[in-house]
Amino acid sequence: EVQLVESGGGLVPPGGSLNLSCAATGFTFGSYVMTWVRQAPGKGPEWVSSISADGVFTYYADHVKGRFTISRDNTKNKLYLQMNNLKPEDTGTYYCHTRVITVVASYDYWGQGAQVTVSS
Repeated sequence: EVQLVESGGGLVPPGGSLNLSCAATGFTFGSYVMTWVRQAPGKGPEWVSSISADGVFTYYADHVKGRFTISRDNTKNKLYLQMNNLKPEDTGTYYCHTRVITVVASYDYWGQGAQVTVSS
């Protein structure tokens, strides 16, 4: 059974930092692209960042570029999102996501989410 479990959320003041983690089990973690998606209160999901299966290539939404860093440790089956210089508009629930592709179908998996609140 595929499971993604986020941790590391919390309440920080503007300009603060948080490091989110996502622990993955139930699939070959090192074979798949991993993604962070967030959802602000009252808004739809918003892509934040993705990382290639081998960790070499990273991609960021413009609004987090230069402030967030995505990384992964394939030996520990963990995904990370280091968030610096946080702004109130970064507030939301952060989800890790992967799409596992088999011969017959593809499956989207999501964690339960980590709440990030940026407020003074």
